[in-house]
Amino acid sequence: MSQYDFDPSYVFEHHAPTAEKLVHYDAIHEAAKTFATVILKHTPPSDDQAAALRLLREATMTANAAVALDGRLK
Repeated sequence: MSQYDFDPSYVFEHHAPTAEKLVHYDAIHEAAKTFATVILKHTPPSDDQAAALRLLREATMTANAAVALDGRLK
């Protein structure tokens, strides 16, 4: 992403969820919860488990950001 693709005034404003976006957020959250449960059930408590859960959280948040920003962050 170049600086020319980044519009701070768009990226850093509030993006109210629409009914359509809520469907996407819910699907992303449900999938993340399911995967988190699998990670917790099938991996031993460890730094690697914690890292996997942290990365899942990050991936979920980034996916939600893609929805919120309508894919406009390149």
